[in-house]
Amino acid sequence: MAMIDNDWLPAVEAEFRKPYYRQLYSFIKEEYDKTVIYPPADDIFNAFHFTPLGKVKVLLLGQDPYHNVNQAHGLSFSVLPGQDIPPSLQNIYQELHDDLGCRIPNNGYLKKWAEQGVLLLNTVLTVRAHQANSHQRKGWEQFTDAVIQAVNAQDRPIVFFLWGRPAQAKASMLTNPKHLILKAPHPSPLSAFRGFFGCRHFSQANDFLREHGVEPIDWQIEDEERG
Repeated sequence: MAMIDNDWLPAVEAEFRKPYYRQLYSFIKEEYDKTVIYPPADDIFNAFHFTPLGKVKVLLLGQDPYHNVNQAHGLSFSVLPGQDIPPSLQNIYQELHDDLGCRIPNNGYLKKWAEQGVLLLNTVLTVRAHQANSHQRKGWEQFTDAVIQAVNAQDRPIVFFLWGRPAQAKASMLTNPKHLILKAPHPSPLSAFRGFFGCRHFSQANDFLREHGVEPIDWQIEDEERG
């Protein structure tokens, strides 16, 4: 694992010394040694590498990494260049188009969002190939709860996108009145029509950031050049 070495480290380093994390580390190491795990080990903490704590403007909470080859790379909802756009992300792009007029791009690589301050955090950071939720309840949830608490504690306005019931279950941790908490059904094809479409979270987030003197997010993902 490429260790965290930016301003996230003081916020989460106490977790690395706790018994649950030592057990989690041993479990993950053994899993990578004996089977195929996504994302690649060096990408597990990419959300933190790409979005330092002091730069977080929006926290977009996902659940489990994608479990097919060449998809997951450590950012929730994002896939590597050249991969098909997953259905939930297609629906996110559709809502962006309807809300802000963004063009629907030809790829699902969301690093541009991360570099602007969108923390693309999954509650579980690893998964076995082709086995969704296979690393649930191994310790990652405790670690990412500490991450959410660190963001909640920031003394500046931050937007939280809580899509779907598992994400919304984290709302009780968000106690800072400076933040904006936006809830909607998950963008999955199973639930997007129950209120994700039309939620206008992207424009609400940018309006909130502007109101507080913070540069809004440019949500437009550019097309990838393909030969």
